[in-house]
Amino acid sequence: MKLLKLNNLSLKFFLLTLCVCSIPVKGQNISKERINELAGSYTLSSDQLLFELLSIPNDANNTEDIYQNIGWCKKEFQKRNFKITEIETQTVPLLLAERHSPENKKTVLIYLQLDGQPVDKSKWFQDNPYTPTLKKKNQKGEWESIPWSQFNNYKDDWRIFCRSSSDAKGPVAMFLVALDAISKENIQPDFNIKVIMDFEEELGSPRLPQAVIDNSRLLKSDMLIIFDGPRHISNKPTLTFGARGIATITLTTYGPITDQHSGHFGNYAPNPALGLSKILASMKDDDGRVIIPGFYDGVSIDSATQKILQSIPDDENEIKERLQLGSVDKVGSNYQEAIQYPSLNIRGLNSGWINEQARTIVPASARCEIDIRLVLETDPLRLIGLVRKHIQGLGYFITEDVPTKEERMNNKKVATFTYEISYQSFRTDFDSEVGLWLKSALKNAFEEDPIMIRMSGGSIPISPFVKTLNIPAVTVPTVNRDNNQHSPNENLRMGNYREGIKTMIAILSEPLND
Repeated sequence: MKLLKLNNLSLKFFLLTLCVCSIPVKGQNISKERINELAGSYTLSSDQLLFELLSIPNDANNTEDIYQNIGWCKKEFQKRNFKITEIETQTVPLLLAERHSPENKKTVLIYLQLDGQPVDKSKWFQDNPYTPTLKKKNQKGEWESIPWSQFNNYKDDWRIFCRSSSDAKGPVAMFLVALDAISKENIQPDFNIKVIMDFEEELGSPRLPQAVIDNSRLLKSDMLIIFDGPRHISNKPTLTFGARGIATITLTTYGPITDQHSGHFGNYAPNPALGLSKILASMKDDDGRVIIPGFYDGVSIDSATQKILQSIPDDENEIKERLQLGSVDKVGSNYQEAIQYPSLNIRGLNSGWINEQARTIVPASARCEIDIRLVLETDPLRLIGLVRKHIQGLGYFITEDVPTKEERMNNKKVATFTYEISYQSFRTDFDSEVGLWLKSALKNAFEEDPIMIRMSGGSIPISPFVKTLNIPAVTVPTVNRDNNQHSPNENLRMGNYREGIKTMIAILSEPLND
């Protein structure tokens, strides 16, 4: 009888111990060795998830494609016990995934992007840009395809070629895999998680600012981290504390009302392509600096900022060699300094036809697309106004619509000028709570301080969150810098995929409430 009683007590103790052991641990640092093991094993087991995600076409201009991606995200986040809310806009919704625990004091908002740039299939070295294709370099230095079945035997320098593999579905897969990894370790973040998914980033996220304003209570958080963008060129762990904003201009010049034979009218009808070329050439000097008066006003690099920029281990010769450039613009004295200023870039030109379609004509019009990268110190409307005023100063009558016959006949030079401001820049202090927390997480995983970048040259739609929610934001880039994002043959380096998973495991397990 006493033996039976002892056995019952032992059984109760065993069950109690089992119960206690099954309770998830909150915010516990995992050792570097264990993080490495988890990242390695979960990289190998995630091939199906990654292949499935990348295989869904995601051209931001194709609503049908985008809704397939929305459906996939809803399914995968619900699997991981997230509550899903669709934030409606005039076009496609934003998706919010939330996971809360009553005892967690703080909430981290995570930004993910799911849409992609259009593709020109003729420029891709594979049949379908939306079919994830594993490749390695052969002895000639060319990328050759490997069967996807070799994923489990990958080498770090192999690449996955597919649209959005780096920008930015790869980081989405990394995040989901990292969630699975810490779940296996019975660890839960000691913070609430809100994940906002953007499906129009490549269109400039035109509906996002108003959606954030309209849903500020729903999105309320303590900080924002962005899983997007490439690491520093050294490919070492990186944190980026800001990004430039973006505005765009479309400029069209006009010649004859329809294309005309260049033999009959080549010395008579003004050529709009030549006129447009002169406008564009007048905006910059030979060193690439914008010479429109006042364009750089308000921006200066003080000694403290200079020290921050000089701490970044750039190799200027390596950058030029990668880009195969014999000279670079002189907006700043080096790469990091250059991207602290607003830029004016010609992103596309069109007039008549070229190559085998070339025709002997005086074209009816010429058009260019311009992007202006914004920094905190500059007002977007002011910069756009300076560009418009400059064109007017060259003798152009400017309209916002296609000019009428009267406008064309009554003015020597006519141009259509339209613009759109997508979003402003943002910048966060290195010693902010989110900055110190992320730095600690990455140092725990990689045993070295991450490279801390003041501001990236690219643009992401983060300022609406920073401004409306009044929270700091930091980007955690993970992909390889030579990934061809926005271009044909976009790719994700396998070593970066694994280390991205490693990075996110470290962040999700890093205590925030200590």
